[in-house]
Amino acid sequence: MGTIFLYEIAGTAMLMLLGVGVVANVVLGKTKGNGGGWLLISFGWGLAVFAGVYVAYKTGAHLNPAVTFGILSSGAAEYADGIPVNFVNTVAYLAAELIGAMLGAFLAWAVYKKHYDEEKDPGSILGTFSTGPEIRSYGWNFITEVVATFVLVIVILLFGGTPDKLGPLAVALIVVAIGASLGGPTGYAINPARDLGPRIVHALLPIPHKGGSDWAYSWVPIAGPLVGAVLAGLLSRALI
Repeated sequence: MGTIFLYEIAGTAMLMLLGVGVVANVVLGKTKGNGGGWLLISFGWGLAVFAGVYVAYKTGAHLNPAVTFGILSSGAAEYADGIPVNFVNTVAYLAAELIGAMLGAFLAWAVYKKHYDEEKDPGSILGTFSTGPEIRSYGWNFITEVVATFVLVIVILLFGGTPDKLGPLAVALIVVAIGASLGGPTGYAINPARDLGPRIVHALLPIPHKGGSDWAYSWVPIAGPLVGAVLAGLLSRALI
């Protein structure tokens, strides 16, 4: 459990520091990257995953409860080399991922604090921390997250059974692809910890003009990715 906590917290914190950071750089006013656009965000998140996976290499670099649930539902015996699939280890992964996501979001806020202080639009502030739909339709937003996370998890599981040798780069590239292709409707959470952890941090931090944390929507980027991950894990049994 100590290994899981150390590496998954560090890796997920790295992921969120760079992920929340690229959104803040593009969205907040008076930054060097203001207005950089969706592709900058997509590539930034992909490279954030690349860095996070390297940091958490010893525990298989889940960084994401959807990945953990995908492996669990695939019937695998281990989450990573030497880490068996069991209840205690599952809880350790989930807790570490959430803590790491909160820590990374907090650090990104610290980097951009003066820009947050000057931002007047509550939607822009919240949008740097968590995802939200461009057209609010909970059912369709849920389906978007199911499909996008299914793509992420099934590809990750198949990578493990093929001689690609690309490692973290392969995962980073699929995240870029999902962002560019499927990220438009909801901002592609594809990771419950990625959305919930920063949303909690947003609710707690004393940011001027921040408004509410949109808890009414918060179930979508939790439930959708978990359902998509389980479906991918079940399908992988037939493909691997």
